[in-house]
Order: sequence, then structure tokens, then C-alpha cells
Amino acid sequence: MTTTETQGARMITALVQLRSALQEARLPLETAGVEEQRSSLRAMVDQLEDYVIPRVMTLEAPLLAVVGGSTGAGKSTLVNSLVGRRVTAPGVLRPTTRSPVLVHHPDDLTWFGQDRLLPDLVRLDRATDDPAALQLVAADSVGPGIAILDAPDVDSIEEQNRTLAAQLLAAADLWLFVTSAARYADQVPWDFLREAAERSAAVAIVLDRTPAEAVETVSTHLARMLASRGLKDSPLFIVHEGPVSDDGLLPAYAVAEVRGWLEALAKDADARDRVVQQTLEGAIRTLTRRTHAVADAATEQVETEVRLRGDAERAYDDAVASVATACADGTLLRGEVLARWQEFVGTGELIKSLEHKVGRMRDRIVNAVKGKPQTAERVTVAVESGLETLILEHAEAAAERAEASWRSLASGQALLADAGEDLGRASRDFRRRAERAVRDWQQDVLDMVRTEGADKRGTARFLAYGVNGLGVTLMIVVFAHTGGMLVGAEAGIAGGSAIVAQKLLEAVFGDQAVRSLADRASRDLQARVAELLETERRRYTDLLDSLGLTSDLPDRLRAASRRVDDLRFAAATRDDVPGTESPSPSA
Repeated sequence: MTTTETQGARMITALVQLRSALQEARLPLETAGVEEQRSSLRAMVDQLEDYVIPRVMTLEAPLLAVVGGSTGAGKSTLVNSLVGRRVTAPGVLRPTTRSPVLVHHPDDLTWFGQDRLLPDLVRLDRATDDPAALQLVAADSVGPGIAILDAPDVDSIEEQNRTLAAQLLAAADLWLFVTSAARYADQVPWDFLREAAERSAAVAIVLDRTPAEAVETVSTHLARMLASRGLKDSPLFIVHEGPVSDDGLLPAYAVAEVRGWLEALAKDADARDRVVQQTLEGAIRTLTRRTHAVADAATEQVETEVRLRGDAERAYDDAVASVATACADGTLLRGEVLARWQEFVGTGELIKSLEHKVGRMRDRIVNAVKGKPQTAERVTVAVESGLETLILEHAEAAAERAEASWRSLASGQALLADAGEDLGRASRDFRRRAERAVRDWQQDVLDMVRTEGADKRGTARFLAYGVNGLGVTLMIVVFAHTGGMLVGAEAGIAGGSAIVAQKLLEAVFGDQAVRSLADRASRDLQARVAELLETERRRYTDLLDSLGLTSDLPDRLRAASRRVDDLRFAAATRDDVPGTESPSPSA
């Protein structure tokens, strides 16, 4: 393999890698200016697939001249007149050209197969209105080495036509822009011409069907416009107004200058190669430059995703922490729970008196408790209700905070709108899941007590309170580590409750066992709450995961762009591989 072939193979590989990186850059979040970047991204991938990669692989293929322009400029009539017979359908109804028509020399057919230029378009050998098809027409009047493609209007009233026109022009080696005295200043065609100038594409302008009295004025003004927009070296052809035959053809003399120029280009291999190299170099250079803008947009996407994820995670981390605090600081020892506990151990007065006797012997405190097995169930129900309410309140608060933070960004608003449920509230089944989690935890507490008391079940104290009574007593110990959230008399009662509960358990199991039981029960409860709220958090984070954003994509885009540029610069130095810069074609 020669050096030229090796460098060409490397360029193809680098371009394929660039396309792959661009295809991964989906830009799903609604960040500032993202719609423009998405459109640009689609166009870049299309151009790589439709033109750049196939053209680098087949530099010897015929030059493709795409005829484009405004509605009613006479593109189809011009193409028919250049070919010498009707190959594409003109008409007064707009839009006329719906399916592109490619006219080529019979010997060049193999260059335009499905695996070559514009691979997404189905090849047909008959007329069609299908915009997803490319009609191939062989004509001896078109010299070998060049092909002419009639494209839809760039300003068509149908979006599909406009999109196809842009795609075809991006796949052209030479843009043959057709305009008229009435339409030459239209904005849309000039947007395409500006893009052509920015990427140094080869362009020729045809001022079509121009009345004799308007030729000098219009052509002079048009030439000044071309020069001011970086296209001063682009050939400008005038097609004078004349009769149109029944077959829709202009007189041969009317298009003789354009036809002669195209025929000369087809016969001059060096000139043809210069046009191809100029447009190809410009396309590759522009693609690598625009890739950095896509990488910047991808970086913004990643940063936005990190922010949204962080907001959701903080909301639910705070909720988990708040529930854990409330489950350990005495918050639950109020209201119904406190009342039912007092029933179990005796009276409120008893609890208050015990608060002042904390220094006395444990057995005296335990002996004062009047708990009965039937009242233990009431404590269990009150604990269950209090815990469920606490967890639900914090789940609702976390959902509200996460939603509020997401709504502060347009990207978050769009995600919330597409979520399929109201993420600002806890899940519809959350209460049911919370109830089940609390009951499961209470059952585990009872199992702990039952296991721990396996060798004490025959003792008087174990029998006096039973598994249920000792279980709810352990729950009270778990909920009253500090009593820090309670104030005044309520705090004192909570403290007394905790002392009574702890002393009662110590009398049955011993100090160390009680500490171990309380620690295990507390950790188990925290784990269940964390799992519940993690499920709620995933409603947010799963939305972000579904976007498929990867933090390394921006770097991969930039690296892919640099690889292509390095090969392009090396090629330009040797001037022997695709990607070298050449002068513009001249008339």
C-alpha cells in the first residue's frame, strides 16, 4: 500500500470515528440554544454519511453538481434544457420537485449505487414523488465524469422538501444555484450561499430566465452581493428569457454557456479534481470546527444532568437524614404514641415521678410498671401510625423540593412534563409501601426480642411482659435516644419514658444486650426508610439515566475532531491525499 493509500485509509477511519462520536451526542436536555445544535448535529452526521465518507472512499467518482434554488426559479427547466430532454418535471404548481433526479452518463451508473453517495435514498429508474428515493437517469448528453442532480426548493412550503434540499446540497461537489431577477435577493437561498462560502464549497450561480432589459442591473447587483459574501470568484451565468418548448426546454443557445462550462469541467480531470478537493476540504474543515461546538453543548448537557441529579439526591438524602433524626430524638414520643405508652406502663403521674427517681435502683422502677399484654398492641398501632405519617411527610417534602429545583431549569421542566406522573408528590403507592415497611420492621423487632429471650422465656419478668410488651418497649428505646426535639413538660415525659423502657429491658436482658438490640433495631429501621426513599429518588434519577449521557463524550468528540484535523494538515503538507486545499473553480 502506498503512502497516499495509507493516509487515505487513516482519514476514512478517523472520519468514521468522528461520525460515531457525533451519533452518540444526542443532546436530550433542553439547554439554551440546544435546538440549533441538534439541527446542526443531524446535518453533520448526514453530511459525513451522504458525502464526506463516500467521497473520500471514491475520489475518482464523477463530480456531482447539485442544482438548487428558490421556488419558481426554473431549476427543473434548466436541468431539462442542459440535458436536452425532459428528465425532471417542471410545472406551475408548487412545490414541483418532490423526489431528486440524478442525471449521469450511462458509463457512470456504477458510481451511484446504494452503497455510495446518499446511501439513505432508495435508487429508482423511474419517475416518482417519493422524497426518500433518488431517480437515476442515464443520458449520453451528460459527459462522463460529471452528474447533475435536480434538488427540491430550498424554500419549499413543505418542510420535508426543505430538509431534503439541504441534505442534497451538503452532498454536492459543486453547488449550481439557480435564481431569477425576481428572487435573487431572497434570504433563504443566501443563507445556503453563506454556508457554502464559510466552508469554501465550489459554487456557480445561474441568473435564470432574465429579461434583456434587466440583465445589466440585476447581474451587477447580484455580483456585488456575491463579492460581499465571500463568493466573488464564483462563476455567474446569465440565462436570457426565451420561449419554452412543449417538452419544457429552453432554446439550446440560452443554456449554451452553462452547458459548455460543465462539459469543459467534465473533460478536464485536473479541474474536476480541484473542485472536488476544494469542496471536500471545506466540508471536512467545517465539520471538525463545528464538532467542538457540539462538544461544548455536550459538556453543558453533562453539567446540567449533574446539577439535576444532585438536586434530586440532596432532597432525598435530607429526607432520609430527617427521618433518622426524628426516629431517634424523641419526636415520635408525643401524642398518641406517648398516651398509649403511658397506658402500658401505668399513669402519666407514674412516669413523671419516675423521672425524679432515675438514680434509684432499676428493679424498683421496673416493679412500678403496671404494663399489661393487651395494652402493648395499642402502643404498636400508635407507633405504626406515627412512623408511617413521619415517613410520608418527609417523602412528600422531598418530592416537592426536588420538583421545585428541577422547575428552575428549562431542562428540568421538560423532564417533569415527560415523566408520566406528578413527581412533585410521593408515588401513589408510597403510603402502602411505607405501611408494609413499618410492619415488617415491627415484626423484626419482635423477632429480635424473641431470639434474645430464648433462654429467658421462663423467667417471671419475660412472662410478665411477653414478646409484644418487650418489643414495644424496645421501640420506645429506639425512639428516645435524646428527646432533643421535645420541649417543656413533653421533654420530661419523653425522658422518663425512655428511662422506664430502658430499665425494663435491662431487667430482662441485661445492659449490653439492650444496647445491642436498640442499635440493631435502629439500623434496621434506617435501612428500610432509606430503601423506601431510594425508590422515590429513582423516579428522578431514572429519568436522567434514560438520557444516556456520558461524561467522557465531550472529550471523545474533541479527540475525534483533532484526529481528522491532524490527518488533514498532514495531507495538506504533502498535497497527495484527500483533504488538501485548492483554488476555487473559475468560469
